[in-house]
Amino acid sequence: MKKIVPDPPLPLFGKTATTAFGACDAGHAPLFSVRAGIDAEDALVHASLLLQAIYDTAQQACEHSDDMPKKGLLWANMHSAEMAKGLVDAVLDGIERQVMSR
Repeated sequence: MKKIVPDPPLPLFGKTATTAFGACDAGHAPLFSVRAGIDAEDALVHASLLLQAIYDTAQQACEHSDDMPKKGLLWANMHSAEMAKGLVDAVLDGIERQVMSR
């Protein structure tokens, strides 16, 4: 049997869920949260900007640190931020390609 009315299209991108963060182990709820209902693409753009800031800060710290053990940790942090930003940007690029192909 054929449907007379097609199903509505699925949303291309999701929305955020409320997610608390910023626990300080002081016996109370976390201090901050991501609000529910934010477009996933907007949230990813902000995540990419935050990761760029982390990378830039770590790079500056590496350049001004003479403590070799700590410098290694800073480099690891910087490269982790760079990899996470690469993943977020790849998702954003994929979203953009999907939108452009419609």
